[in-house]
Amino acid sequence: MEPIEQLSIIVPTVCDMVDRIPYSLLTEPTACDKFSVHDVLNHMIVLGGTFSYLFRGEEPPTIEPPFVYGWVPASELRTTMAGLLEAVRSPGAMERIIATPVGPLPGTTFARFVAFDGLVHGWDLAMATGMRLQVPDEVVEDVAAFARQAIGPEMRDGDTFKTEVAPADGATPLQRLAAFSGRAA
Repeated sequence: MEPIEQLSIIVPTVCDMVDRIPYSLLTEPTACDKFSVHDVLNHMIVLGGTFSYLFRGEEPPTIEPPFVYGWVPASELRTTMAGLLEAVRSPGAMERIIATPVGPLPGTTFARFVAFDGLVHGWDLAMATGMRLQVPDEVVEDVAAFARQAIGPEMRDGDTFKTEVAPADGATPLQRLAAFSGRAA
């Protein structure tokens, strides 16, 4: 499955789930150390916006997270993610070499990292809010196959990626992916 197809499934699924997060859960901790639900949303908005510029071959401006008081930044996330999807579909985005947080990568490889990151952070949000992230198993398994090849021990610094944990018996593909990323599933 191509990364654009993965993102075309993952992004709207995560956005639909975020639309249902009540404001009262924004301060809940997530499996992403030091990040509350609100922090994960800000992280996704800032990086999604930044990555949009990178996929288009443009220098990104400094993007600030939205100031939120009294609401969940669901519409801000949705707008940012729509821009990200548009950017990964832009001419040359998949072929372009992009200066990414993990080093220079072809757009197609970076898009796979973005799919992995979006799926794992979607899982973080689901677990912290008691919701269910419903991404088809075949999408999760395809993302996991890439992640298992791309995430080496040198990337598991405890910040970028944690040490893999053993998934529970009978774990779903998404729970196994979360365990691979260092989150107890």
